[in-house]
Amino acid sequence: MRNLLSLTAIVLLAACAGGVSGDVGRACMDAGRQAATPALCSCVQRSASQTLSAQEQRRAARFFSDPQRAQDTRQSPRPADRTFWQRYRAFVAHAEASCGSFTT
Repeated sequence: MRNLLSLTAIVLLAACAGGVSGDVGRACMDAGRQAATPALCSCVQRSASQTLSAQEQRRAARFFSDPQRAQDTRQSPRPADRTFWQRYRAFVAHAEASCGSFTT
């Protein structure tokens, strides 16, 4: 329980201080989108951490700077890409449900 509270405090401090950690969170901030805030990008990173492996997070983070890569993955006939795309879509759905309050 104490570790959970410490982790929660660290996440909140990072969000309040404007620091965003994780591959997806940093990619979110670095993408230059107007709606990208530390709170939103931290929430998106939490969703990624809950739904994607570390390797999948690195791969998904690349989509922020290279949307064509996402399109190529989505259309790929490779079974590994199809499996990843299903997991990526689950991440997106989770982030939309969890982080929608940060976009209004």
